[in-house]
Amino acid sequence: MTITGATRFVPLLAHPCRHVRTPPVFNAECARRGLDIAMVPLDVTPEMLPATVEALRHIGNLAGMVITIPHKNSAAALCDRLTGAARLLGVCNVVRREADGILTGAMFDGEGFVAGLRDRGHEPTGRRVLLVGAGGAASGLAHALASAGVAKLFITNRSPDKAEQLAEQLRAAFPQIEIRTGKADPKDFDLVINGTSLGMHEGDALPVDPDRLTPGTVVAEVVMQPDVTPLLAAAEARGCHIHKGIHMIEQQIRLLVDFVA
Repeated sequence: MTITGATRFVPLLAHPCRHVRTPPVFNAECARRGLDIAMVPLDVTPEMLPATVEALRHIGNLAGMVITIPHKNSAAALCDRLTGAARLLGVCNVVRREADGILTGAMFDGEGFVAGLRDRGHEPTGRRVLLVGAGGAASGLAHALASAGVAKLFITNRSPDKAEQLAEQLRAAFPQIEIRTGKADPKDFDLVINGTSLGMHEGDALPVDPDRLTPGTVVAEVVMQPDVTPLLAAAEARGCHIHKGIHMIEQQIRLLVDFVA
């Protein structure tokens, strides 16, 4: 990739940013399409996010921003408008800078996750799903899973009130789906998803007790680094099918490029 004065750029805002795997995939997709757009990761602490976004708003060759942990909720509040799932949930993972500096936010984690499941042969429609987490990424996944027609969605989160708030939003939009919250036993679910950052750092607790997983269950991650998290390793040893976090970004990269280009 050759960077010139005409190159538009898309910073990925994260904290920390060492774990991110999106830039090379994003840049490869832009190169494949012949787009003069480049992504670089920026390590932005939560307290500096508002100032960073405000400064980026005024840069003429900014195409947009991709947002990851821990900024998806906060970044949405800094946008001038939100579309689709981002508007319903108040979270975003990509922001487009319009020509006049207006910032438009969208959320594609969920669409990418569901597409990744299907690409690997795991159809979510009609399945019983346990989702761990109710933050930015998990909210996007929950919306997309409901849109895909899961039979049951059980949301468990360390903050029960946050899980119930997400469930209430989803029940209003998808009244035909059974959506529950609380402490959950991963036994007897068809699909168990870690929608939190647990597993990214050495010594993290496991999101669920792997000994309670039913062999044959699909156990999925949003964490992309390490490639096989402790949860996935334990689930595979238990006889479960594992689904890596990288599959989510592989499938949504086209959507991210489309949105900012």
